[in-house]
Amino acid sequence: MSTVKTYTADGSAAAEITVDDARLTLDRGAQAVKDTVTAIRNSMRAGTADTLAKGEVAGSNKKPWKQKGTGNARAGFRQSPVWRGGGVAHGPHPRSYAQKINRKVMKLAFARALSEKIRDGQVAVVEEFRFAEPKTKLMAALLKKVGADRSVVVVTAAPDEIVERVTSNIPRAVALPASAVDVYTLLKSRLVVADKAGFEALSARLAVSGKEG
Repeated sequence: MSTVKTYTADGSAAAEITVDDARLTLDRGAQAVKDTVTAIRNSMRAGTADTLAKGEVAGSNKKPWKQKGTGNARAGFRQSPVWRGGGVAHGPHPRSYAQKINRKVMKLAFARALSEKIRDGQVAVVEEFRFAEPKTKLMAALLKKVGADRSVVVVTAAPDEIVERVTSNIPRAVALPASAVDVYTLLKSRLVVADKAGFEALSARLAVSGKEG
């Protein structure tokens, strides 16, 4: 059995939640995690790098010098890639780096990543995110109490404008609804802090079927 630490709305420790290890996916899915993270990171690439080929560089088609008799190597035009200021041979052009990942593979990857977080004690549950006023300092104080001293993802069951607002100015912290949390977000966060409903929504995504990965 794995345990998840729980806290009250003010950050006081409460009874732990036990998670049956049979629900965790730890024996497979490592390759699925790698493939999914690679696809997510590639999709973040702008793909806007662009260079001019020799036919796109401004200039005339006049030969720099005559073909023979000068002692120089023959040259046809100044836009040649071998010349300074000329075109770029085989340079980058705008393109999409997006990769397609099978839905089952993504589901398996998420289950593996979240299972590891639970096993390693990197998930904390707060009964609810309740603040006397929507202030960043209140969320920062709560995260400090639950041990979120580094990068953290705050998870709610549904989009919560107040939670997102009070988290937005905290360095290396992001607030997301459970449905928007992906494998890359889990892996780059040292701690997952969810309210009770958010944790239940994440736990529902632990279920996988088949033998992919």
